[in-house]
Amino acid sequence: MTMIYLDHCATTPMSESAIQAYTAAARTYFGNEQSLHEQGYGARQLMWHCQKNLADILHGDPEGIFFTSGGTESNLYSILSLVYGNTQRGRHIITSPFEHPSVYYALQKLADEGYEIEEIEAEPNGQISLSSLHNCIRSDTILVTICHASSETGVIQPLAEIGRILNRKGILFHSDAVQTFAKLPIDVNELHLASLSFSAHKINGPKNMGGCYINPEVLRKSVYNGTVHQNGFRPGTVDVPGAAAFVTAAMEMHEDSSLLNLEWKEMQDWVLSQLNMASLTFIGDRKHRMAHHLAFHLKGIEGQWMMLECNKRGIAISAGSACKSGHSFPPKGLLAMGLTQDEAHGLFRVSFGRTTSYSELEQLVTVLHDIISEKGLITVPFPPSY
Repeated sequence: MTMIYLDHCATTPMSESAIQAYTAAARTYFGNEQSLHEQGYGARQLMWHCQKNLADILHGDPEGIFFTSGGTESNLYSILSLVYGNTQRGRHIITSPFEHPSVYYALQKLADEGYEIEEIEAEPNGQISLSSLHNCIRSDTILVTICHASSETGVIQPLAEIGRILNRKGILFHSDAVQTFAKLPIDVNELHLASLSFSAHKINGPKNMGGCYINPEVLRKSVYNGTVHQNGFRPGTVDVPGAAAFVTAAMEMHEDSSLLNLEWKEMQDWVLSQLNMASLTFIGDRKHRMAHHLAFHLKGIEGQWMMLECNKRGIAISAGSACKSGHSFPPKGLLAMGLTQDEAHGLFRVSFGRTTSYSELEQLVTVLHDIISEKGLITVPFPPSY
């Protein structure tokens, strides 16, 4: 049985152009970019070219681009290096209930070191509460970290409004854009972002490759003293062929993003028009969300059970964030939105990619109808959206 893959928010297959870029770079630019000989110089030039292209996507400065092993490390290094470089500003940090686990790892480390972490409230539609953000800001607030979009709800956060608030207060702003990078327009200057994290394998690039942008005008301090690679940002030899494959995939996604988002939005609307079930509840804002993402819960049914049942029938979906799908606790972002423990446990997610077709979505709809029918649940008009 050929599986239908509808879990592109977890990971994506490498594009053929990214594979070719990796192969070509691995054969030709295999030198260590820190080496002073000709091979090192060639690798260094290719890396600078990669930095320039990624910076262009973000409307940023190439000097602010750093490569990592992926989104998790990008969040860890960018948050820690910003905080360590700006301790004189204060020891209070604000975050949201929608963040990736890696953001919480970094914040827990900082909490253990004496920093105070505060979590703002959420609106029922899955966006953060701007009034709660206003109320949480203090004179010693050093950093606010809020994702661009949640991998679980698919809801896009109002980064422009958040950035304006924080810029007026002189507070550093970090955003995890792993789910949105190269898919949605991002201007780091307009959004007043001090740093931004992204990953290659979410956009048809290689795994174990990611990056972050840190505004070169913002103070930062190396997480590890004595680090020399990438201007002291991260220890270890840079995977230059991986960076080449990453940038190839990023540019391809960025160039096609307008058309892809139109196609995905049509697919999203079509799927929703076919799922008129009383027991199936849509999660998150219908308008302010990623076009390739759908989140549901089915009354009385575990999300993991739905994922396994779909898998048995040849369709790969997700029960939530792939980074914590093995854990039994419900996503706290959903609880913050007002869902009950049972409803939050019921989350399952469908996400499209470049290769998703309507025939695959028709099979998805059929499978979901079959599952609901077997459970004896009724069909009524689809619940109203936010």
